[in-house]
Amino acid sequence: MRDKRRRPNSLDIAHLAGVSQSTVSRALRADPMVSACTRERVLEVARQLNYHVDKNASNLRRRHSGTLALLFFEDPTADDSAINPFFHSMLGSIIRACSKHGYDLLVSFQDLLRDWHADYEDSHKADGIILLGYGDYVVHRSRLQPLLERGAHLVRWGPVLAEQPGVSIGCDNVFGGRLAAEHLLALGRCRIAFLGEIAPSSPEMAERYRGYRAALADAGAEPDPRLQVGAISTEASGYEAMQALLQRGIPFDAVFGASDLIAIGAMTALASSGRRVPEDVAVVGFDGIPMGAFTRPALTTVAQDTKRAGDLLVQTLIHLIGGEPADCVTLPPRLVVRGSCGTPSAID
Repeated sequence: MRDKRRRPNSLDIAHLAGVSQSTVSRALRADPMVSACTRERVLEVARQLNYHVDKNASNLRRRHSGTLALLFFEDPTADDSAINPFFHSMLGSIIRACSKHGYDLLVSFQDLLRDWHADYEDSHKADGIILLGYGDYVVHRSRLQPLLERGAHLVRWGPVLAEQPGVSIGCDNVFGGRLAAEHLLALGRCRIAFLGEIAPSSPEMAERYRGYRAALADAGAEPDPRLQVGAISTEASGYEAMQALLQRGIPFDAVFGASDLIAIGAMTALASSGRRVPEDVAVVGFDGIPMGAFTRPALTTVAQDTKRAGDLLVQTLIHLIGGEPADCVTLPPRLVVRGSCGTPSAID
């Protein structure tokens, strides 16, 4: 008989469930090699014994910390958060996914000039790393490659590009750019401006621009390079880009902002200039941040699937930590139509 004053252990569970101690360990960590029937029997005995896994001891044996690191790279923002609002909802889905898989989450800002890999995996603070806010990774790809060669477990949110280092989960930005432009063309808008960076160092915006151009070309509308103005993903940059476009004096009847923040800043500049949205200028953004639903008029946007993205980032990283193969995934966005798009208007 087991001494009731002693805490139950995996050997007790193995005896009562009729399995080996190693099978108990695998069942408790949801190893797919254990059948569903056996796992349920082990879990039922564990519940009867009021057994709780000692995460610290288990992780020490496996040389795992039981923690994932989420590293943000700071964005210029209107507040002190230094986090693009787009990532707020994704952060929530990542936290929930970590909890579901039994991992703690360590969140930190990092500067790529520092050897942040040594701060985490090498010191066993975290078993793997998720990178967010890193869309311009092309600038730093030479730094990522050596880390991967050293065996770092990391996954990045960003565009899936040929010959990129490591594994990425990203949005189909080209398709999203098409969605935005095709919607505006269907409304009869034919002079569509694009606000956003298109240099190779900003691959996400560059892909959205490529989709926008492809949609215009398919409709027989030649893209006008004078209707493109560079902007980073802030309201202030969108405002300044729209002011620059207005100063050019080139007629346009629609605007595709490469992010919602750019589009919101552009709408503010349009209102300041006496242009009405959507009567004079229809506006579409990209990302699907909650703020867009509360602008006046509410912003039409190409929304990214942040819930699915968070789940995939965590699942993919866990596969990498376990030595399993993992593939890059591109998620399709969807068009959310709101009041910033309306009936076509004449161009002077």
